[in-house]
Amino acid sequence: MNTYFVAAAALAFVIGLVHSVLGERLVFRRMRLSGLVPTNGGTVLREAHVRIVWVSWHLVTLLGWCLGFVLLWLAQPSHAPLAPSEVAWAVAVALLASSALVLVGTRGRHPGWLGLMVAGVLVVAGMVT
Repeated sequence: MNTYFVAAAALAFVIGLVHSVLGERLVFRRMRLSGLVPTNGGTVLREAHVRIVWVSWHLVTLLGWCLGFVLLWLAQPSHAPLAPSEVAWAVAVALLASSALVLVGTRGRHPGWLGLMVAGVLVVAGMVT
């Protein structure tokens, strides 16, 4: 097992967790009037902009965690090489979860959710054909 890759994966998970938790506590707590997604941008940002900033913030964490999973697969001993389908599944999950985050966070108003969803579905389709 490649311990450097395992350490890098663990660090990616920790960084993502700290990034999201600190973002919620230090940035978004004051912007949240109620509910999961913050909406109060004061006099500077409109609600839609606050929503996409929040989504983008947590998208970094989500994608970092998916890269951490890929690193864990890469850390496996050489007798168990990483199959392309395992990488494809990690990419598909990252894209589809990102799509869901953008869809929920922006209430479907940012078109990025659709592009991410189509890309994720295409990855899945490519694996089953």
